[in-house]
This record gives sequence, structure tokens and C-alpha cells, in this order.
Amino acid sequence: MEIENNPSFPKKKLEMFEILKEAILVPCKNINFIFFEVITSFTLFCILVNYEILLQTTVFEISDILRQPPGYLNYSWPIPLHITKKLNWEFSYKLIQLTLIYLLPLHLLEFFSILLTVEAASKIYANWKSLTLKEMIREPIQETRLTGAFITSVYVLVLSTCTLLGLIWLVTNYYVVLRNFVFDVFFALYGSAFVVLLTKYLEWTAMWNMSMVISILEGVYGHEALALSAYFIRGSERRGLLLMLVFFVWGNGLRLPCLYGRCFEGGYGIVAQVGLLCVCHVIKWIACMVCFYDFKERVLEKKVDEERGEKYEALDK
Repeated sequence: MEIENNPSFPKKKLEMFEILKEAILVPCKNINFIFFEVITSFTLFCILVNYEILLQTTVFEISDILRQPPGYLNYSWPIPLHITKKLNWEFSYKLIQLTLIYLLPLHLLEFFSILLTVEAASKIYANWKSLTLKEMIREPIQETRLTGAFITSVYVLVLSTCTLLGLIWLVTNYYVVLRNFVFDVFFALYGSAFVVLLTKYLEWTAMWNMSMVISILEGVYGHEALALSAYFIRGSERRGLLLMLVFFVWGNGLRLPCLYGRCFEGGYGIVAQVGLLCVCHVIKWIACMVCFYDFKERVLEKKVDEERGEKYEALDK
């Protein structure tokens, strides 16, 4: 998509709040986009409701089993044998079920949602013609870009899953194994490691998301998309970190009240949570698309300045 001579794109570097503002304004520019997202995200919404119920039920039950009175373990092996057996027998199946849902239907549905959201939002943001709902639905997506974007999504899935497992390992290792030992020392050690890894995870997430946008809009995929994303985002890591922090807090902040209030046991609380989670999902990917165009504009301006500098040097000679 050409943007070099498009006057609609801002010339100054967008900060985090400006990116969020632009991302929120995109759906407001075309009401059909909202209907489009409701239609295309409905299946994802249904799967997410079931996934969140299973996830929150499992987390609540595991934390309830592991919760012991202070000093109960008396510095012995941190997990009593009866609790270990209970976790192995009762929760192995649930963890396998969660993993399969996350890797197969959820990942595929999220991928198609990202693809459709970025493709439609980019045309609205670029001030193309006012798209109707029918045009958004019928708009074809090139097969090469579809395949390339899916390859990039697999790269991102593997990288993000490995990093998340590291975060989960730190939390569970402290909570289960070390919480009854020297509290201050291990809390400081594991707390610091968790904060560092979480910070890097959010920075990497900004880069991974950018690579997805690049694959969808530019047709570059796999490790090349990741390399180009790293080049674009260089020097703006803090902006990407803050932006991903907003959506990380938004997404996980919705889970905590539901978990505390046991919304997974029934009622409309979990439905409302997943609905807001889907809104977060859409806004996040529009924001990533806005970031991509802003980064690309900076790169183009830099190239133009370099070319002008070379011309001036040639004239001086």
C-alpha cells in the first residue's frame, strides 16, 4: 500500500496516547467497520467464552488446592503427596484441553480476526473510499499474503508461548517451591527476574505484532518480517513497551475481577469480560497498524534526507 505521497499520514512521530487516539478513531470513521468486526469476531467470541470459563475454573481450583496455612509445610517438600496426586489426576486433562484449544481453534480464529481487522482498518486509516459492509466482506485477500501471514503467526506463536511459559515457571516455582523458605531473599530474586522478563516480553510482543502487520500489508513473512519489524521499531522500544503494557493490563485486568467474583460459575459476567476482551483485541491490532505506518513514514523520511544529503555533497564536489 503506497503512503509516500498520502497527505493524510501525520508527519510528526506519534506518541503512545496519540496512537491509541488514532486507533479508537478508525472505527468511528466508518460505522460499517464495527458491524464487520461483530460479524467476523462472533466465532472467536464463542470460543473465547468457553476458553475463559475453563481457564479461570482451572486457575481457581489449582490455587485453592495449593493454598495452605502459613508454616504448614514446615520447610519440608513443598507439595504434599496427596496434593500432588490430586493435581496430577484432576488437572492433567484440563491442562491438555486448554493447550489444545489455545493452539488449534483459538490461534486460527485469532489469526483470521487479525488478518481481517488489519486489512480493513488500513484502508479506512489511509482514507480510501468509504467502504460498505459488503465491500469489506467481499474484499479478496491475496493467497500469498494469507500464507505468508500464517507462517509469521506460527513464528510469533512459538516465540510468545516459550516466553509465557518462562513467566509462568517463575511464578509457580516461587509460589509452590520457595514461598516457605527465606521469604525476602527469594521474593526479591524471583520478583526482579519476573519484572525483567515481563518487560522484555512486552517489548518483544510489540515487535512480534509489528511483524504480523508487515506480513499482512507488505507480503513479507517469517524471519524476514521479524527482522524488518526489529529494524522499524529500533529506537522506539519504550513506546512499544508502553503500548503493549496498556493492552496487557486491559486484557488481564478484566480477568482478575471475574476470577475473584467467580464469574466462570455462571451469569453474564464472563460474557461481558470476553466482549471487552474482543474490543481490546481489535483496538490493539488497529494500534499496531497505526504504528507500522508511523514507523514506515519515519524510514521514508530518513531515506529522503539521506538522498538529499548525497545530492548536496555531489553538488559541493
